[in-house]
Order: sequence, then structure tokens, then C-alpha cells
Amino acid sequence: MSVISSWNLTISLNTTLSLSWRSSLPSRAIFPRPKKPKTPVVLAIALGAKPTVLVAEKLGDAGIQLLKTFANVDCSYNLSPEELCTKISLCDALIVRSGTKVTREVFESAMGRLKVVGRAGVGIDNVDISAATEHGCLVVNAPTANTIAAAEHGIALLTAVSRNVAQADASVKAGKWERNKYVGVSLVGKILAVMGFGKVGSEVARRAKGLGMQVIAHDPYAAADRARAIGVELVSFEEALTTADFISLHMPLTPATSKMLNDEAFSRVKKGVRIINVARGGVIDEEALLRALDSGIVAQAALDVFTEEPPPQENKLVRHENVTVTPHLGASTTEAQEGVALEIAEAVVGALKGELAATAVNAPMVPAEVLLQLSPYVALTEKLGRLAVQLVAGGSGVKFVKVTYASARGPDDLDTRLLRAMVTKGLIEPISSVFVNLVNADFIGKQRGLRLTEERIVLDGSPEKPLEFIQVRIANVESKFASAISNSGEIAVEGRVKDGKPHLTKVGSFGVDVSLEGSIVLCRQSDQPGIIGKVGNILSEENVNVNFMSVGRIAPGKQAVMTIGLDEEPSRDALKKIGEITAVEEFVFLKL
Repeated sequence: MSVISSWNLTISLNTTLSLSWRSSLPSRAIFPRPKKPKTPVVLAIALGAKPTVLVAEKLGDAGIQLLKTFANVDCSYNLSPEELCTKISLCDALIVRSGTKVTREVFESAMGRLKVVGRAGVGIDNVDISAATEHGCLVVNAPTANTIAAAEHGIALLTAVSRNVAQADASVKAGKWERNKYVGVSLVGKILAVMGFGKVGSEVARRAKGLGMQVIAHDPYAAADRARAIGVELVSFEEALTTADFISLHMPLTPATSKMLNDEAFSRVKKGVRIINVARGGVIDEEALLRALDSGIVAQAALDVFTEEPPPQENKLVRHENVTVTPHLGASTTEAQEGVALEIAEAVVGALKGELAATAVNAPMVPAEVLLQLSPYVALTEKLGRLAVQLVAGGSGVKFVKVTYASARGPDDLDTRLLRAMVTKGLIEPISSVFVNLVNADFIGKQRGLRLTEERIVLDGSPEKPLEFIQVRIANVESKFASAISNSGEIAVEGRVKDGKPHLTKVGSFGVDVSLEGSIVLCRQSDQPGIIGKVGNILSEENVNVNFMSVGRIAPGKQAVMTIGLDEEPSRDALKKIGEITAVEEFVFLKL
């Protein structure tokens, strides 16, 4: 058993959400009015109303048609920042390409309505991810559909600079025939350094190997075995710079990669190197590249991207005779445009429906196949959090929470980030006005000071199921249902997934078994005949349907805990009658 993560959080419980009663108290039970349930977190849209999706840049027709089957679609292109901020408060989702800046001001102007930003492409440097996260807005991208198109464009520019295609074309069109001037270089046997060995970089490497090039790559996050599988050697940044005949850039623009190719880097490259960039303009210091071209250190460059797009007309780099330029065409094939449109439309619609997004940028990243396995456990962890926090007596501050995962799988085979986010959501939402989702769960948790630790229990047996059970404990608090206190003095609830549905299987030290649907009544009673019938009669008189019931007891004739699952919420009078049954020692009503 080992604790794998922790962070600090404090929640102030100022509102009593659940109804509880103990027969040991001399005073009569008081039943406060429950808070109204909040709007669903991922999709805050009025019941029956279609969401509105703003498409701010040109998107393929297939994607537009898919969006229209689910949402109202507003295609408004070339919006100024002011116009975008004005429109966004009326939109539930926003789709952009690389030309629209989605800034903090955009998220603030949305006033909480914007739930999803879809980036039709891979790079997300035009979206303020930090602001999106703080405002609970999911950011999704389309990382696969344009991979081949971008790789092909990289190869096209690679071959163009090796044979002076653009310059020779312009020369012939100017009425000249300068064969000796445009003698090129062969690619066979040359060393290509791929900077950034992700989806696009690896596809460029595959194609360059087919051209007879020797390919090396630099990427601090790439797996060496994956590179070796296609005949590529991973090397240091220094080795890539000093040995390459061609350098092809395929990394995202981050603080670490900004102006990665600068004066210092160019001073270490092999003289006569050729640079290809289909990634992001900001990864090259454009002034430094201009100096390297003028000095002959860099023989040629082929650029599809620029720090400022479109670049100013007087841009010296664009006009340089040894530079081949294209207007950000990496993803510009008919097939890629339609593929990206469909991919981002599917991601946005799925997110608006509340589905887990495999392409989420600012939420726990879990592969699609794992999402399918974890889906029922996501519901279980949220509901356990909701139950646990409602068991806390009003006035107690929730500071210390422990989540235990029991599994036959090894630690490396169980990614719990998604589950931790949902526990946090379940803990915070019922006792605050904050909407919590997968995107902002960690941020909200840290902001409120809660200390949440996770631990794993490795079980013997088959690892076929991701988890056997999950337990949520809250320490250093009082409980409005004393039986929820475990032997260690903490509020403890435990559950597992049965037949694909979340079940509550333990409260405190009492074993129970009830489906976590609708609402729940927990009763501690003396173990004697007739109690189940009495409670059932009270609920049936109120036309409240019981969907599940179980009783866990210490021993025959001793104390027992009855757990009742309800489809409808009983009235206060019905709950009062349950509390007045002689054998009932305490009970609590909990909303899921």
C-alpha cells in the first residue's frame, strides 16, 4: 500500500444538505429544506434547449453538418477580439483553428456559459489553457486527422529546398533558364534531424527513411523503443544540431521551445544546414535565422509557419532568396480538412453531451480504450464523494480525505487522475455554489485547501477488472450518522461496480449493498422483525418507489444498518415517520 499523491484543500460546510435523525436525542428531529440540485457540470444548458456552437474559422462541411444534428451552429468568421468577446456569452462551445486567439478575456466574457473550446488541429498555443481550466472550460483538439497531411507537407518542403524548386520556378517564369545556378543536393545518405518525435515527426521520419535518409530525432519525451522500431536514433539536442544536414521542426510552441533555434543554436549547427518548419513560427528566432542565412551558416530554409501570421509584407525572411515559404498549409489537403472537421465536431458534441473526451487537453488524459473501462468507476467515485460529504455534520470542516483503490493490477496499469477529479467533484459540489468538472477539479481543490491523498491496495487475483472496490474516508470530522464512522474514527463509504453500475457496499463498519441511483436512506436499527415492512409501508403511502434495499448487521438481534435506494424524494413527513419507528436509532437521507 502506498500513498501516490496529495494536495491541500479546506471546505467550509455552512449548509446542511441531507436530512438526519437520531432517536437518542431528546429533542424532535428538524428537517431543513434540501438545496435544489445544480445544473449538470459538463453541460450547463437548459433542459430541452439546444446548445449553441460558435464556429469562428472555416470548418469542413462534414463537421458543420454533424454539429447541426445536435446544436445551433453560428458560423461567424474573421471576428475581431471585441466581437468574439461580445458573442461568446451566448455560446456553449467555440471551435477555432490557429488564427483565433482564445484569451483570458474571452473566458471571462463567457460568464460561465462556455463549456468547450475545440481546436481544429493539433497545436493549442492560441488558447489560454490556464484561463480555460480556471473557468471550468474543456479544451479539446483534433490531433490525428491532419497528421499525414502535415507530414507530407514537411516532406514536400524538404525536397523543395534540396532541389531549389521554388527559386527555379520563379526564375523560369521570369523568362530565365539558369540551370547552373540551381544545382541541388541529393537526399540519399543525408542526416535528417527530426526535432519533436510525436505523431507528425514520426511520420516525417518514416517517409524520410523511404527517401534513403539517415534519420535521428530529439525529443525528451519520446520512447526510445518506439523510435528504434522505425529505424530512428534518439539523440541529444546538441548532437542533433551538430550532425544534421537537414533539420525538420515538429514540436509544440511552449515556454521551453520558444525560440529554440536562436543565435546560440545556429552557432553550433553544421555549416550549410537546411531548416524546415511546419510546426510553429515561434520555435525559431526569425531574426537569428535571417542572420544565419545571410552569413551562409544556414544554406536554405522552408517555412510554413511564422511568429506573426500573416507576416508583414516587409518581412525580410519571407523575401529572402534562400527561403521557401507557404501560408500555413500543413493541414491543407481536402482529406485532412474534412477529417479534422469531423474529428473536432465529434469531440465537441461528445463533450457537450457530458462524455469523456480522449482528446481533452486540460483534463486528465486517459486513452480512449481505458476511458471505456473506467467509465462506471467515474460515476462510482463521484457518488461516493457526494455521499461522504453529506454525512459530515454541519460546521465540520472537511480538510483530510483519503481515497483507496483496491485492484489486482499493478500501479503502472491504473491511472487514477480521472477518478481523483471525480471524487473532488463529488466532495465539493454538494456543499458549495461552485461547478466542478474534470477540467477544474484540481484547481478548485487546491484553491480551497483540501488535502486529498490516494493509496492503492494490490490484491491477488485476475487483473481483468480495473478495480475491485473504492473507498472514500474523511478524517477529523463529526458525522450526522454515527454508524458511518469506521473503527479508525473516520467517515468511511465504500463501493464497487456490479453489472456495470455503481453500488454502495459499505458504510462505516457495516456491509450493505445498494445501487447508487436516485436517493438513499440509511437507517440504524435494532435487528428485529417487521422493520423493513414498516419503512416500506411509509414510503408506499407516499408513492415513493424503492429500487433497492439491503440490511447489514453486526450479529443476529444486535444493531443493523438498512440501506434503501429510492427513485423519488420522500416528503419531510415521510422521513419524520421513519424516524419515529421505535426500533430506528438513527437515520439519514442522502441525495445523489
